[in-house]
Amino acid sequence: MKARLVQDGIFTLVEDITQTVVPPHHGFYWIDAEPEDLEMLQPLFHLHELAVEDVLTEEEQRPKIELYDTHYFIVFNSIRFDDEEIFLRALNIFLGRHYIITITRQKINEIRALKPVLWEEEVKAPDEFLYHLIDLIIDNYTLVGDRIDAKIEKLEEEILMHTKKAHLNEIIGLRSEILWLKKVLNPQREVIATLGRKELKLISEPLKKYFGDIYENAVKISETFDTFRELMGNLREAYQSSLANRANEIMRVFTAITTIFMPLTFITGIYGMNVTYIPGADTHWGGLSIIFGMVFLGIAMFWLFRKKDWL
Repeated sequence: MKARLVQDGIFTLVEDITQTVVPPHHGFYWIDAEPEDLEMLQPLFHLHELAVEDVLTEEEQRPKIELYDTHYFIVFNSIRFDDEEIFLRALNIFLGRHYIITITRQKINEIRALKPVLWEEEVKAPDEFLYHLIDLIIDNYTLVGDRIDAKIEKLEEEILMHTKKAHLNEIIGLRSEILWLKKVLNPQREVIATLGRKELKLISEPLKKYFGDIYENAVKISETFDTFRELMGNLREAYQSSLANRANEIMRVFTAITTIFMPLTFITGIYGMNVTYIPGADTHWGGLSIIFGMVFLGIAMFWLFRKKDWL
């Protein structure tokens, strides 16, 4: 657990956590903690027991905002796209008048990227901190959306060029992840809407317009993921169509080969009959003539099939 005094974007480490209970003359306190630290933080800041229980007992939480008298409890999901897999990581936030507490079970990149933003923007209030943090999280969803879009295009190209059975597993897996993210985006979007529209005493009035801008971005991202879901359906149809075309192509080749060999089999059948006289059977070059004739007939039929675009 680390406690910092943030004054105009400048960080100062606080050694004694009990100092953070008293509001500073200027700035606010940012406490970056883990779930186990709530045992100490709850009595200090009088955090609601239901919110603390949610943090301690639920690893995967639905995005939400709960309003209490002295603080708000906000759950947001950060997103990561590593090694072609999508991960969601819960970010628990306690927002007070002079403090903000962030609690995570894993490292979240947005928190690391937030520090230079706070310094550049000279942040001096916890609600401003919350705005920039959520803004970074939503921007990261946009980046992940771009990577998913690129993956869909690459997968579509591979399917059209050379269909493999492994492509179906990729389609099903990616579609499941998109549907999963879609379920997360809807409640997350409502949390942002609440921060931007509802009368909240811990959110300054000028800042609500900025939350409204984040909400519009969240709506666009949600619509983008709706498009991805439709594209995955089209991709599956393209996969099935490609397999059908490939099977038809193979059957066409086999049919052409069978058709070419039919007259050759007919000729060998005639000359294999046990009769007294067959034309050319008694001559010295009869056997070679028949073989060359069969080869010529096979080549002629193959040329005819290519000319008719049957092969």
